[in-house]
Amino acid sequence: MSTLSSIPTRHQSRFSGLTGLGIIILCSIVAYFMFPDNLALLTRIVAIALLVLSLDLVTGYCGIATLGHAALFGAGAYGAGIASAHFGIHDPILMTLIGATGGAIAGLFSGFIILRAHGLAQLVLSIAVVHLFHEAANKLSSWTGGSDGLGGIMPSPLLGMFEFDLWGRTVYVYAIVLLVVVFALLKLITRSPFGMLCRGVKEDEIRISSMGASVQKAQLQMYVISGFVAGIGGSLNAISTQVVGLDSLSFTMSAESLVMLVLGGAGSLYGALIGTVSFMWFEDVVSAANPFHWLTMVGALLIAVVLFAPRGLYGTAVQFISSRKGRS
Repeated sequence: MSTLSSIPTRHQSRFSGLTGLGIIILCSIVAYFMFPDNLALLTRIVAIALLVLSLDLVTGYCGIATLGHAALFGAGAYGAGIASAHFGIHDPILMTLIGATGGAIAGLFSGFIILRAHGLAQLVLSIAVVHLFHEAANKLSSWTGGSDGLGGIMPSPLLGMFEFDLWGRTVYVYAIVLLVVVFALLKLITRSPFGMLCRGVKEDEIRISSMGASVQKAQLQMYVISGFVAGIGGSLNAISTQVVGLDSLSFTMSAESLVMLVLGGAGSLYGALIGTVSFMWFEDVVSAANPFHWLTMVGALLIAVVLFAPRGLYGTAVQFISSRKGRS
């Protein structure tokens, strides 16, 4: 009986995942035609969304406190940029894979250090790690360009056919394909037994450990996966802007990505996407309308969300819909 009752649940889960992917693709198509002059911004949003998704894996699903996730994003950006500028690797897909590998290696290094502590000490270690990456990129100026930034990044036509035009059409389509593929894979990972184990670690680390599971091993594995995803975001950013600066390794980017995750709702891939789009679009509109006081309005928005929607925009919306269904 239990087996039979689980079958609809699996179908519902698959249907929900396919529906989510369909919504992402539909919204991307609508955005392409509604904002043809803002494709650079939309591509930037996708790149940062990949960073926030990667942060959600370790913070929302594993409960790891970190303010240094930009180190993984920057490692991916510099990996792809150095491959193009110094080694003549211009194929965008290969550049993306190199960036993803760089992010995964940075995730392994960062996770090995950060996971040796807990709580506030863990947070401090994460800040130290991102500053170490930032300083290393600044010192190795012959490879990274230092404070001047790394230029000379020239991606070749995608699949040998689609040029990266000035309007950003090709890179935007490429970005959406990457987002859909990554999102689908993360759905599978978070719903797998490994994903459930990581959720269990966040809820009760001691109980999971007493059951014989290796808590630190699971967290480190998720950190590497997170680095891989962040590296894809970083390489996409390098391909789209064709320059990599130290800002991709900044503490500010780490802090803003955490704000976006809280805004959308931690522990949900949809929340990570909604938080990123909401924050970056609001920031762009408000900064254009009021260049001098836009930070005040962004701060007011965040305070309102934390006070009146503590689960984030997505989490609060789901809770509201569930309560309405319960009443009916």
